[in-house]
Amino acid sequence: MKRLFLSAALFLSGFAAQADGLQALDAFLREVGSARASFTQVVTSPTRAGEAKPRSKTSSGRFEFMRPDRFRFEYTKPFPQTIVADGQTLWLYDVDLNQVTARRQKDALGSTPAAIIASAGQIDALKGAFELKSAPEQDGLQWVEATPRAKEGQLRLVRIGLREKELAVLDIEDGLGQRSVLRFSQWQANPGLKAGDFRFEPPAGADVIRP
Repeated sequence: MKRLFLSAALFLSGFAAQADGLQALDAFLREVGSARASFTQVVTSPTRAGEAKPRSKTSSGRFEFMRPDRFRFEYTKPFPQTIVADGQTLWLYDVDLNQVTARRQKDALGSTPAAIIASAGQIDALKGAFELKSAPEQDGLQWVEATPRAKEGQLRLVRIGLREKELAVLDIEDGLGQRSVLRFSQWQANPGLKAGDFRFEPPAGADVIRP
């Protein structure tokens, strides 16, 4: 988001507000090595011809991560689903299909929102994959816009909303116009998670697919 400042005073105040976004992201990466939270995700598809409004669907669950390379999303509503990164493999378990998809984590993440969460504890670790830019404060949050450097991917833009050292919002847009907004609550920073907490074993009888 860009603003045209018509006076030096407005420019300086805007510059100070913008600086806060990158500072907040840097503090989050350096000082929050692990966390737990609840999340709500709203995915909105582009409006089709003849539709009065965009279609959207809402899901919710629990989330946790431990840097540099582990995280878990446990979707509970409307359908149970688990996504786990254990440092080597990215697992996706669809409970209804009793199907597990396993990919090499290094290949699967790349320039994705998950890379922001699971990156090492320095903002420089993100700059190889994303162009980072502060955005003005909004809704009581400090914002950073992350644009993937890889132009061939499906991701167009990620907006990161932070409240002090707390990740509050991930607002994700893809190249097809779909938007996914994750809002986090009940945030617990550095709760003492261990690498073993992110171990995943495919359930007995599940189909395991390794693309």
